[in-house]
Amino acid sequence: MITIAQRCSSAKVSVNKTIVSEIKSGLLLLVGVQVGDEPIDIKKTVDKISNLRIFGDEKGKMNLSILDTKGSLLVVSQFTLCGDIKKGRRPSFVNAESPKISLKLYENLIADFRDLGIKTLGGVFGEMMDVELVNEGPSTFIINSKEL
Repeated sequence: MITIAQRCSSAKVSVNKTIVSEIKSGLLLLVGVQVGDEPIDIKKTVDKISNLRIFGDEKGKMNLSILDTKGSLLVVSQFTLCGDIKKGRRPSFVNAESPKISLKLYENLIADFRDLGIKTLGGVFGEMMDVELVNEGPSTFIINSKEL
């Protein structure tokens, strides 16, 4: 599972010009589910992101987690993160998991964050979405569950 975590002061997802999810302070998570991802990949990803100290404390030092700040998460499925661009000029998506399995893992990821008490919203799986973000910092982190 590949996740791009972007610290934000606001983020929202729209489908057909209608806002479907919106958060204030927290993280926008773009999530790509790879072939072979399992529940352990969700566990590793949730543990890392929920405890990652990337928010400023009273001295401005990155020392607080999303749990500490009571921030929100906006989780957006993005299979293109699994694209392979090593050969040719068109990405190959053979590393992206099937939509049926990806949807289940995506929903479980959101549920696990919610189980920790983190306000977690999602995009609309499989739809063309417009994602808006005010990246705070900017602060962007790449999390690959296979490397955790």
